[in-house]
Amino acid sequence: MYEFSIDDRSAVYRAINERRDTRHFVRHEIDDKTLSRLLQAAHAAPSVGFMQPWDFIIIRDKAMREKIRSHVLSEKEKAGRHYQDERAELYQRIKIEGIVECSLLIGITCDSLRGGPVNLGRVTMPQTAQFSVCAAVQNLWLAARAEGLGVGWVSILDPQWIKQLLNVPPQLDWIALLCVGAAESFPDRPILETVGWRKRESLQKLVHDESWDREYSAEL
Repeated sequence: MYEFSIDDRSAVYRAINERRDTRHFVRHEIDDKTLSRLLQAAHAAPSVGFMQPWDFIIIRDKAMREKIRSHVLSEKEKAGRHYQDERAELYQRIKIEGIVECSLLIGITCDSLRGGPVNLGRVTMPQTAQFSVCAAVQNLWLAARAEGLGVGWVSILDPQWIKQLLNVPPQLDWIALLCVGAAESFPDRPILETVGWRKRESLQKLVHDESWDREYSAEL
């Protein structure tokens, strides 16, 4: 076995458990070496057929960020029409982005044809290219937490709109817009749990033994 030391192992679990979807940032400049470490961590993610389908767009320009924020707030307003009564009121109060306040944005795309039209591991599950990019996002997120930085994934936007804005080739899939910067804080619990949007599910109820219809009996 090649296990980590107790301290190193604890640090990994700490990063996992303290990672938060950050919306509140304080003024901070991310230097090039730190940004490089984050991108290297993302690039070290596993990918189906080792296709490495990700590309990263670094966005610092204030005017561009303001334009993106205006679009996101407009899309939030549209999405809010799906909720009613107390749920609608709570939705309007939730801060969904830190686009202007964060240090920089990172846009992430997926090239499903990288490595050729037939790629090892994707013949029966072609969507694993997108899964691979999500693994890169998580790597970057955990590395950022280890660096004392917060990350917020902004998903209330029109993928085609932002692709056109950022000159992304049409054949690529848009995966993520990440706000990255110094977090105002790292709360003990996720914000959406704190404000009452949803409670954390019981892990015990989500683990099955051998098949879906059999409960897992060992205590988790």
